[in-house]
Amino acid sequence: MLWACLLLPRLALDAVLRKRPDDADARLASESPLALITGPAQKRVLLDANAPARAAGLHPGQALLAAQALLPDVATIAHDPREDEALRRLLAAWAYRYSSLVCLQDGDALLLEVEGSLGLFGPWPRLEAMLREDLRALGISHRIAMAPTPLGACVLAACEDGMALADTLQLQRMLGRAPIAQARIDPAQVQAMAAMGLRQLRQLFALPRAGLARRFGGALLDHLDRLRGDAPDPRAFYRPPDRFEQRIEFGYEIAHHPALLFPLRRLVNDLAAYLAGRDGCVQRFVLVLEHEDMAVIEGHAPRAQRKPPDTEVAVGLLAAERDPARLFELARARLERSSIPAPVRALRLVARELPPFVPAGRDLFDARPAQALPWEALRERLRARLGEDALYQLAGHPDPRPEQALRRDATLMREPAPLRLPPRPAWLLPRPMPLRDHALHVLAGPERIESGWWDGGDVRRDYYVVRTSLGQRAWAFLPAGVRDEGPASGWMLHGWFA
Repeated sequence: MLWACLLLPRLALDAVLRKRPDDADARLASESPLALITGPAQKRVLLDANAPARAAGLHPGQALLAAQALLPDVATIAHDPREDEALRRLLAAWAYRYSSLVCLQDGDALLLEVEGSLGLFGPWPRLEAMLREDLRALGISHRIAMAPTPLGACVLAACEDGMALADTLQLQRMLGRAPIAQARIDPAQVQAMAAMGLRQLRQLFALPRAGLARRFGGALLDHLDRLRGDAPDPRAFYRPPDRFEQRIEFGYEIAHHPALLFPLRRLVNDLAAYLAGRDGCVQRFVLVLEHEDMAVIEGHAPRAQRKPPDTEVAVGLLAAERDPARLFELARARLERSSIPAPVRALRLVARELPPFVPAGRDLFDARPAQALPWEALRERLRARLGEDALYQLAGHPDPRPEQALRRDATLMREPAPLRLPPRPAWLLPRPMPLRDHALHVLAGPERIESGWWDGGDVRRDYYVVRTSLGQRAWAFLPAGVRDEGPASGWMLHGWFA
């Protein structure tokens, strides 16, 4: 087996930066120092810092007071482990598109078994380039390496980004030059080994196993065997959930739609990455705007505090979709048509209807112009901008009465099923009106329609295709049986033929 390790050295900071519009552009990010802090309130320390803060001398483990003394204008954000876990699971769902064996056991790394994936995606350099391109698009700092063992891949990724070894003997030789501190050994044991003068794994490998077991326990020997491939390394593998739910909380209140577009794009891109991983689509999803508490004002003093209900914006599609650009365009159109009754403090995207992905078929010699939209994209764009009920087509209804023979249908098929009816006019009047013409000429008919007794709209009519004295082709009717009794009279016009 071959394992790819996606090392995520700045996962906690990336979970914060990718939600901030100011840090979406590297130039803007370089102008605003930011530090992630953790620890108890009495002893805050830096967990991580972005590049501008590090350039000013800030580093992980530094006391917050010392960091603020060194860089007074540094922005700080409290670390939330739940955001790290949510991002890790999102990345696991994304990685599922490249391998069905994805492991989340290592906190700062994602492991993929890629031996079978190489036959699908091509040789390792091509697969590695695809992984890096996707991770950059997701805003994730990373280091990638490949090795025959999971732990070996993690050590190689920590030591040298881009290393790829397929042979166990080569891996063991390379591991001998790796620092013990990068071997994922217990930190207390690493410190004890450093006191003994042990710095590299080759020094550890050369020591007698019995002595290592007495000093550090048998768990260390098992760890080294799994690292070198001398013992199996069973893992629990990730399985993507059947629903998607992602949330972005803001550090400030948002009252207008434009400020919601960046977090909306990020959520939609995460949804598309999740769908690609599980080879699915989305038929409907909901945007939830979580509001801040509001003061109910009566006169000049606040009477009480209440939280308005969350605003839900449903985005429904007639056909399943997973293209991020199209999903964002539809979600933005729906969001802009909705009102924001109160300031927004968080945006959540929930998708439960996730059918399997079915690629759309296209002709080899497509005559559509290069800039023309596909019918499905145009249909969804119009529905999102104009509303659910603004776009429809006429479809046949099994009722012989002309007034009831057509119904509105919102499915909007490209080629609706043909209506198997006798000739009908293209222009049907809203209601029949008298037809007064002294020289009507009957071209076809009668077609008797006698129906509607069950709903109180009973009709008994004989329809004819007639030509008027001006040469127009009309669709008119007489009461049933009137023409057989004598001269025609009382013609009622119901439509015109084109």
